[in-house]
Amino acid sequence: MAKIIWITGGSSGLGSAFARHAAAQGATVAVSARRPELLAELAAMGQGHIHAFPLDVTDEAATEAVVSEIEDRLGPIDIAVLNAGTHQETPVTGFKAADVERLTALNLIGTAKGVEALLPRMTARRSGRLALVASLAGYRGLPRAAGYSASKAAVIAMAESLKPELDAFGVTIQVINPGFVRTPLTDKNDFPMPYLMEPEEAAQRMWRGLQGNRFEISFPRRFVWQMKLLQRLPDPLYFWSVKQITGVGKTNG
Repeated sequence: MAKIIWITGGSSGLGSAFARHAAAQGATVAVSARRPELLAELAAMGQGHIHAFPLDVTDEAATEAVVSEIEDRLGPIDIAVLNAGTHQETPVTGFKAADVERLTALNLIGTAKGVEALLPRMTARRSGRLALVASLAGYRGLPRAAGYSASKAAVIAMAESLKPELDAFGVTIQVINPGFVRTPLTDKNDFPMPYLMEPEEAAQRMWRGLQGNRFEISFPRRFVWQMKLLQRLPDPLYFWSVKQITGVGKTNG
């Protein structure tokens, strides 16, 4: 039986690539994002396997309504990939709490609203898979990314917190931590992005990870190893290493 997959943030970039890849594997894909015109284009490519459900994930009532509509029209959601998110630099110069609030509202609270809508259904069925898309930037705080790193670290912690309870209900939860993936957001970056991946390759990595039960799906492997090493360094060595790698803070003050 083909699985029913719901993906948020699916109108472009990694979300769109994953929707197309999942559809090519025979899944029935429900795709949500704020731009209905892009969703319509994506659905047209899906040859009947991709279905558009426009949604602003920060709207709690709308999220609940879309999940209900998907299950009414397509059937119970087997896999939910909560991918909607954004990035904005939050450097020391010009730091604004409002920027952190916007990042948190989408990256963390928008994800939590999707979780809230899905959990009663999945726990009642005692089946289903939740995949929360975070980032390698959530391993430790990175320069000029205070808001982004904080929001993604919170997504990782949320998934970790939910896992022991969901295991008892037979519901699988996973966290997806990509490195740099070429998207309209990363196209705006003006700094080197090591191991930059094309969205199609990243989508394939996600798909493979979702076929298994490892809690963390992270890629590309070399970048993951490097970030995990930084994660384990003592604080003084970590901050020294980050300054050497990024050049941030080496000449200030």
